[in-house]
Amino acid sequence: MRARVLVTLRPGVLDPQGEAVRHALGTLGFAGIEAVRQGKLIEIDLARSDPAAAAAEVREMCEKLLANTVIETYSIEIA
Repeated sequence: MRARVLVTLRPGVLDPQGEAVRHALGTLGFAGIEAVRQGKLIEIDLARSDPAAAAAEVREMCEKLLANTVIETYSIEIA
């Protein structure tokens, strides 16, 4: 079973990397880009067969390590 975790900054938290990407895209000629937010995708292969148990375990991983829940949010997809 594979879990995909998408971690992004909370709305209102400054994103200097996203701003740098937005600026670079403009420099390369891509017009009309108003904002870019950057995040991270984490894929985890789990030795579980129960999707609910897998989601609970990954949620715990996010709370303890994968996301800084003060400034980041996360979403989990189990496949």
